[in-house]
Amino acid sequence: MQKFTLCLAAVAVVSLTSACTAAGDDDVTRIAFISSGEDITNDGLRLASSAQHIRAATAEGLVSIDETGAVVPAVAERWIVTEDGLSYIFRLRNSEWADGTDLTAASVRAELRRTIRQLNGTSLGIDLAIIDDIRAMTGRVVEIRLTKPMPQFLQLLAQPELGLRRSGQGVGPMQAQETGSGVLLTVVPPERSGMPEIEGWEEAQRAVFVTAQTAEDATNAFEAGSVDAVFGGQIFDLPLADTGPLSSGTVRLDAVFGLFGLAVRNERGFLASADNRGALALAIDRETVLQPFNIGGWVPTTRIIPPDLPDEDVVPGERWADLSLETRQDRARARVSAWKSANGGGDLRISLAVPEGVGSDILFDQLAADYAAVGVELTRAGPDQPADLMLVDQIARYGDVRWFLNQFNCTVVKTLCSKEADALVRQASSESDPAARLELFTDAERVLLAENVYIPIGAPIRWSLIRGGVDGFEENRWGLHPLFPMALRPI
Repeated sequence: MQKFTLCLAAVAVVSLTSACTAAGDDDVTRIAFISSGEDITNDGLRLASSAQHIRAATAEGLVSIDETGAVVPAVAERWIVTEDGLSYIFRLRNSEWADGTDLTAASVRAELRRTIRQLNGTSLGIDLAIIDDIRAMTGRVVEIRLTKPMPQFLQLLAQPELGLRRSGQGVGPMQAQETGSGVLLTVVPPERSGMPEIEGWEEAQRAVFVTAQTAEDATNAFEAGSVDAVFGGQIFDLPLADTGPLSSGTVRLDAVFGLFGLAVRNERGFLASADNRGALALAIDRETVLQPFNIGGWVPTTRIIPPDLPDEDVVPGERWADLSLETRQDRARARVSAWKSANGGGDLRISLAVPEGVGSDILFDQLAADYAAVGVELTRAGPDQPADLMLVDQIARYGDVRWFLNQFNCTVVKTLCSKEADALVRQASSESDPAARLELFTDAERVLLAENVYIPIGAPIRWSLIRGGVDGFEENRWGLHPLFPMALRPI
């Protein structure tokens, strides 16, 4: 471990870039997130994907998500769920906070309550409203009581934002140090996390160095061998992963749950009518819209709620399943023509905001062609320009219908929404009978789809580049790839 020790010592006096991250350094796993430097060092509670990964590595919650996407013990070494599904009782590890004080049930309760208060006004805060009370039962036992059963509650509790921190410092399993060029993550001694002392544990671990780079810089760095993995890839930059890097690594796709579609931001003119907004939903050829990306197994959808969520009964099938694309576009074209005739004729232009990127250009051209077929000219809004439509690309935090519906809650979105749908979601959240609850959630989705506040296209796309010799990575449904397993030195 001499080399590792020297590397850590170097951080105190010089930038880590030259001291510890040279290509071929076996003591460091080098990961580039397609993100911004501000994202990976964010210390708040509204976190981009890169910051979520660092938070998860440095501040475990009661439970966490492993590399397969499963919920596993973290600060809580075990738990039980009462038969009615309303009470989750956690037994804490015998561990301590970063300042050396004991991690007790009372201190965990205080930090969880503080975090939940701070998340008020976010969609995650709405999700957490299902928590009725948090109790410190004994020195190391915490109980969380829910207002109604939620089969996916542990998945919600495992979100990085709910990692336990005191005075801004988490409880591991890693600790972070910012450098001039990124963030260095090192493994904390196991005994600090309530684990038995393990002789020579350092020999099995290495550091993880995280940088934020543009998609082009990250893929170039991977091809050059200066990073071992690239995380955070989206459809906007997927074409970059299909050149060069394939010769020295592997593109890994996560089959994630989530939202990928168009949100309506303007309810004036043509978009003032739900039927007209519906014309834009009818016009899209979902079977071919992502064809240029050559993604095998991607499934388009006309729904907000996916039909294959875990722990949920089957929900109604796709809309317009009995209509051909030609019929759908004929109906859309008729609505566009009627609106033009009623408004003096002329062209109908609708603007769309999409991020910059090669993939964005391809996607925009595909959508523009579909809309041109029904008489709508799609224009692209600049970064600081108002837009009629906005591309939505979000991964689900947990596999429950309420996550999908809460993304359109009128208290948190800046796009069109439905107070009627929000009321149905609130009613469903208070319903004890599972069948009645699911029916109310389904009714809420029907309202949102009838209002056409959101135009679904399919599931989001997430990709990574992983070099051989990097262990601890697996594709999963949540797009979260814990950094701690990637600190394990290959055998």
